[in-house]
Amino acid sequence: MARGGGRFSNPGPDRPKGRDLAALKRAGAFLRPYWPRAVLAGIALVVTAGCVLGLGQGLRALIDSGFAEGEPGALDRALAVLVGLSIVMSIGTYARFTMVSWLGERVVADLRNAVFRRVLTLDPGFFEVTKTGEILSRLTTDTTLLQSIVGSTASMALRNMLILLGGIVMLFVTNAKLTALALCVVPLVVVPILMIGRRVRSLSRASQDRVADVGAFAEESFNAIRTLQAFTHEAEDARRFGQEVRGAFDTAIQRIHLRGALASVVILLVFLAVAVILWVGGHDVMAGRITGGELAAFVFYATIVAFAVGVLSEIFGELQRAAGATERLIELLEAEPAIKPPAAPAALPDPPEGRVAFEGVGFTYPSRPDMAALDAVDLAIAPGETVALVGPSGAGKSTMFQLLMRFYDPDRGRVLLDGVDLTRCDPGDLRRRMAIVSQDPVIFSATGFENIRYGAPDAPDDAVIRAARDAAADEFLRALPDGYDSFLGEKGARLSGGQRQRIAIARALLRDPAVLLLDEATSALDAESERLVQEALKRLMRGRTTLIIAHRLATVVNADRIAVMDRGRIVATGTHADLMESSPLYNRLATLQFSEPGAAGVAAAE
Repeated sequence: MARGGGRFSNPGPDRPKGRDLAALKRAGAFLRPYWPRAVLAGIALVVTAGCVLGLGQGLRALIDSGFAEGEPGALDRALAVLVGLSIVMSIGTYARFTMVSWLGERVVADLRNAVFRRVLTLDPGFFEVTKTGEILSRLTTDTTLLQSIVGSTASMALRNMLILLGGIVMLFVTNAKLTALALCVVPLVVVPILMIGRRVRSLSRASQDRVADVGAFAEESFNAIRTLQAFTHEAEDARRFGQEVRGAFDTAIQRIHLRGALASVVILLVFLAVAVILWVGGHDVMAGRITGGELAAFVFYATIVAFAVGVLSEIFGELQRAAGATERLIELLEAEPAIKPPAAPAALPDPPEGRVAFEGVGFTYPSRPDMAALDAVDLAIAPGETVALVGPSGAGKSTMFQLLMRFYDPDRGRVLLDGVDLTRCDPGDLRRRMAIVSQDPVIFSATGFENIRYGAPDAPDDAVIRAARDAAADEFLRALPDGYDSFLGEKGARLSGGQRQRIAIARALLRDPAVLLLDEATSALDAESERLVQEALKRLMRGRTTLIIAHRLATVVNADRIAVMDRGRIVATGTHADLMESSPLYNRLATLQFSEPGAAGVAAAE
């Protein structure tokens, strides 16, 4: 379903066609570490199913030996057997339920961990074409559905399968003639299961996809709540959300109707067969060909077989849904990151130097294959040098950061750190030598300590405080109700823009990187906040190789070098003074900016 306002569902590679129940086998791999508990649950399952089947023979003895022959001792023995079977069955049921439920919770916990770890390794290109809400739906809704299958439905299916098979055997043992008559109904039951089951599976997958659309739309709206309310878009978003909910509802109702039809048809056919068998068996009892106990036992077994078939037809629909959920989870587990360590990663020099080089680099984003983001870029940066990247929007500045952090690999040319080609490096080793401070820094829903310590989890408290002090963040953090242990709010909602920026600088200081990346780090701040942040940045940049992306040229006029970019190419490099003379593009940008009121003052302050 297309949505207005530029928001669309993703019907592409993230939504492959459904397969079959074989997808559930992959979930079985998560059961293997817990096989002893699964074996015990299986034993309990067999014991309880055996007790159910034994009840039929107890019933037969109760009628034939107790009631029909009028022997109190036989009646007592038959009742004792029935009571004993009931006690064993209750104990076995408790053991089966607790162990199977534990397995369901454990398997789903392991699966969620495995999927989350896998998603964290996927490159940014994956997230260009996959909605975050879709991934969250798989981590929550799909895993919850699978937990229900492993922790309940699967054991019910096995139990009823055992009862079905055992009941059929006992039917033959009790009366072969009536059993043959009963089996005539089997094809009538199997055909609707197979025919309707395929459609149920397809609708189950579609239903899960529609629910994922609902979650994705809601997440997008909540993440942009300020923009949504600022443009008074509440009513329109509510209308669109209602459309998504209606789509999920309609698909679910189709699935429910089909599953209900499947169960009702199966139950009708089975119990019609039982009625016919009762009629035939009743005539045999009256003719003396079988005993009343034999008929009672047969009816008991026929009833539990019919009940088992009805339950299995219902469970079949649940298994179809679980297969769809497992399929979606396995897709994430099998997703391979485009950026991963080579088989034998090259070692980066230790201690790091901070030498950066782009050599003939060309790159095109996977989602924009017809538009080159970089074209034949050459740039060498010496250790400790500060280089600014300037130019119009879309010139390729941010792309150079993306390649340097190896979120992507270049299509042509090489990017090197300390003389080592990044494609030969382990991305983790590479990124540990860098830190980034962006225009809109990410503040996590955590405390001040946890946010600053994000890039150095083992750093002691005094090191965190020292970094905060150097980033001019210590004063406002101490002023919070719980100081550094204060919760900063979702996305740092309790902080101002300048305070969030200083938290990000403290985080970078604590990481102590060899290469520092500043992406428009002060462009959205007021004058006072910018002054504090600039002072903190100067302390952060001291002795480090620094690359700066800047649209406001006043913030980079004192850089060692400025590289001017346009349409994916570096068209000029030099100091501010040099470029004012040699680069028409830089001269035009600088003239426009420095002619604005207040710009000269800012430049002078730099």
